Amino acid sequence: MTEHQPSVLVLDLTMAGQSSLPSIPDLLAASPGTRILILTTQEDPAFARAALRIGAAGYLLKEAAAEELVGAARQVAKGATYLQPAMGARPAIADTGAPGTDGDASLTARELQILSLRAPGHTNQEIARRLHVSVRTVETHRARIRDKLKAETRAELIAAARERGLLG
Repeated sequence: MTEHQPSVLVLDLTMAGQSSLPSIPDLLAASPGTRILILTTQEDPAFARAALRIGAAGYLLKEAAAEELVGAARQVAKGATYLQPAMGARPAIADTGAPGTDGDASLTARELQILSLRAPGHTNQEIARRLHVSVRTVETHRARIRDKLKAETRAELIAAARERGLLG
């Protein structure tokens, strides 16, 4: 990496069957201006905390990469820390035991993200712009959220989400 000085390095958490976490300090030392975004299948929040603690600037699950990778890389490149929103929500949701938090009724990472933006009143266009996706993608996710939470109006949606501990 000393030959190239990328602004963002997307690093798989597991390479050649081993954790890449121990390599993060060496990578940062070799290229101090490079920000590291971890891309992984590892859903355990402890791995995310460990990666961020030793210098990674972001943590993204591969399941969301198609929708979130570009936006995450942009945030990291700007100096922000990126943690996939559902990483923090998963343990909290699992601990509630609330109806609709398992099986088909559970919300995906992107659905949780859209729900958290929709609740305060952001429009589909604003959400699409913020998440770097199309308006149609936002509409599709909103429809799935409504189906899963069995809510038609925005007020019903917010009430159902609060009952399940998905919103503060």
